[in-house]
Amino acid sequence: MELRVLKYFLMVAREENITKAAALLHITQPTLSRQLMQLEEELGVKLFRRSKHSNILTEDGMLLKRRAQELVSLSNKTIQELSHKDTMLSGEIAIGCGETKSMSFISDRIRDFRQLHHLVQFSIHSAIADDIKERIERGILDMGLLTEPVDIGKYEFIRMPQKEQWGILTRRDSELVGKEYVTPEDLADVPLLMVKRELVKNELSSWFGDYYERLQIAATYNLIINAAAMVKSGIGAALCFNLGAIYDDELCFIPLEPALKTGSVLVWKKNQTMGEAVTHFILSVKNAI
Repeated sequence: MELRVLKYFLMVAREENITKAAALLHITQPTLSRQLMQLEEELGVKLFRRSKHSNILTEDGMLLKRRAQELVSLSNKTIQELSHKDTMLSGEIAIGCGETKSMSFISDRIRDFRQLHHLVQFSIHSAIADDIKERIERGILDMGLLTEPVDIGKYEFIRMPQKEQWGILTRRDSELVGKEYVTPEDLADVPLLMVKRELVKNELSSWFGDYYERLQIAATYNLIINAAAMVKSGIGAALCFNLGAIYDDELCFIPLEPALKTGSVLVWKKNQTMGEAVTHFILSVKNAI
């Protein structure tokens, strides 16, 4: 399975029309059709549902599309890491980031780093911790900004200087607004939006104690932007970090009492060979702390 053919496949998947794809790739339509048929024979599956005017991905085709995008991205990243323009540092640094205030700290480090090394590009992937760790394992991401609890046994890491504060995000017409903080008892009968990660749910379960069994879980969520939209709609209050400026005037953040705070870490795989740009960036973060 050649990388060139995967790029052909991705172009047809994007355009859903083999004539348009062939024109964009500057090859003939019969050549492109033959390459795709050979790819299907090699894999033993049908990748497209073909009609006179369109080529729509099958389920197997959609799976290959995801994998092909990762392979092409990894290939491009490798080429950038091995390319050097004169003696200046260059390449791409791919970082996975959860929703955390520590991203402001990392953003400042990226700004400072690019002022010194303007040929270095950064690729930011926003996702939950499990997705970020998987992408680090597959070599798609160089490092990840993860909130604790997280198993860091297989990673090198830098602990971020700022802690994340837990609380609830609720509408301003909620009966809870006006409270300086909320307790487990305050939330026992409130519809809640709960995070999906099991390790985090276990931590919150310990905080709620005996009240955990009384909770009304209206929904679970991965990303707070979506949860905030549900809060606005009146579905419930979201258990989340205080991310400050991303919350608009219709919403109110109230911290938990007893206070619950979470650390975050910048991690990368142990004993892996890293590009020069990545090595220098890690050193710059360490120096900043």
